[in-house]
Amino acid sequence: MAASEIALVNQRTGAPIATSVERAMTRATRKRGLLGRDGMPAGSALMIEPCPAVHTAFMRFAIDIVFVDRQGYAIKVVRNLGAWRIAVSPRAYAVIEMPAGALDRVDLRLGDRLFLSTDTSSVSEAEQAGRRRVVAATARA
Repeated sequence: MAASEIALVNQRTGAPIATSVERAMTRATRKRGLLGRDGMPAGSALMIEPCPAVHTAFMRFAIDIVFVDRQGYAIKVVRNLGAWRIAVSPRAYAVIEMPAGALDRVDLRLGDRLFLSTDTSSVSEAEQAGRRRVVAATARA
C-alpha cells in the first residue's frame, strides 16, 4: 500500500478531505489496514473497499473514520476511535480512515459526496475537466 497522488475531495465544498490517499482493495491489504504502523501523516487517508466495519485491535493510535455508500455519500462519521474498538455501518461500501483529529479541520457533513481526484493542486479544475472519479466508480469491477 504505497501512498499515492490521489486526493479525497468533498463535492459540496470543493475542499480536500485528504491530500494523499492509499487504497486497500485486495484481501491482503484490507486485512492489514493500518496495523503495524505508529501513525499516519497529516493529510493522509486509507480507503478500504469494500468494507462495512473496522476494528482497532492492536492499533497504536486513534483514527477518524468516514463510512461511505457505493455512490460516495458519507453515511456515518466516527471521530477519535481509540484502540480496541469497533465501528460498523451495515449500509457502507467503503471506509476512509484518517489520523484522529483530521475531521476537526475539514467541513464534512453526513450526506456529503466524496470523490477521488488525481489533481491534488486544483480540485475545481479537475472537476471541470472531468478528471474526477466518484468513489463508487471504483467499486464497479
